This record gives sequence, C-alpha cells and structure tokens, in this order.
Amino acid sequence: MTTLNPTLTRPGTLADLIPGSGALAVVRDAGLVIGGAALTGLAAQVSIPLSFTPVPLTLQTFAVLLVGASLGWMRGALSMLVYLAVPVVGVPWFADGSNYSDPLLKYTYGYLIGFVFAAALAGFLSSRGNDRHFVSSFGEMALSSAVIYLVGVPVLMATAGLSVADGIAQGVAPFIPGDLLKALAAAGLLPLAWKLLKRDKQA
Repeated sequence: MTTLNPTLTRPGTLADLIPGSGALAVVRDAGLVIGGAALTGLAAQVSIPLSFTPVPLTLQTFAVLLVGASLGWMRGALSMLVYLAVPVVGVPWFADGSNYSDPLLKYTYGYLIGFVFAAALAGFLSSRGNDRHFVSSFGEMALSSAVIYLVGVPVLMATAGLSVADGIAQGVAPFIPGDLLKALAAAGLLPLAWKLLKRDKQA
C-alpha cells in the first residue's frame, strides 16, 4: 500500500490512510513529500530574529514535527531533504526568506540538517502508534526536537567559536519555551486527527 514507508503498515501513519498503489502511489508519495517541504518553507517565513544569537525563532520546527509524524520516516526525511535542496537554485524559503547565499546561514546549518533526522524519528515513532495518544505523542515530539539540538548546537558552536555554555545559551535556552509549545500543539493535533478519522469511518 505504501511506496515510501517501509516500516510496519500497522498501525502506520496518517499518510498511509491515503489510498494508492502502483503509479498512483508514486504520485501520491511525491505529492506528500513536496507538500511537506513546501509547508516547512512556508512556516520558516514566520521568523523572529534575536539580537544575542544568529539562530532565529521560527515555526519551521513545528512543521518538521508534523510532516515527519504524518508522513512516516522515509517520506518525512525525503521531504526535509527536498526542503534543503530547493534553495540551492536560489529559492528564498529558509527562515526570513534566506537561501544558501546568506552568510549567516552557516550558523544554522546543523539545525537544518537536524530536521532530516528529526522528521525521520517522528515518522518512525508514529508508524508504531506513538501519535495516537497525547502523552506518547508529546514524548515523540520532545525526542524529535532534541535531535535537532543535538545536531544543530555543535555546528553553531564550531562555526561561531562558542563554548559549551555559550552554545547552550545561544542555541538551546532561548528556544525551549517555544519548542515545548510546538510539541504540545503537535501532540494534541495528531491524536485528534486520528480520532476524527476513526469517527468518520464509524459514521
């Protein structure tokens, strides 16, 4: 049933509920991957620069969590790879309309790469049913968010010449409250989506 989600099909992810086989499945998966990348690029435009760090506050991490959890690990990771690839040709859809020509982007390369792994982890956990209930869904989102930090902060420290303490102060601490809110929101939306779909099937 699923072309780009080789994990267990039961319970599967929200995207697995979209019917398709053969060529239709390829078209479906391509559309999902591109749509996920576009959603992330759109969310990245909601950006607030901070004076004390080169890393801005954005909504793109929220999109990364939702895309990964909804599409599954492979489609989610591919979607983030598309998101990273498109600006190579100059499309300005990183945070605040930037692309690879922005000299400040070097500080956030690690976070961007972390998106790929975070989406894959969220998709992997969702494919095993973690997105069905709020508590397990929140744990999934928190772990996936942590992956972004694990990749992003070392790169920030290396490129900006920061100590561990400064790396945490500039690359982690300012974003914890917002990321907790994003994780809570995503953890609430996914179980709700499953409940609504189950209700529609029973109707």
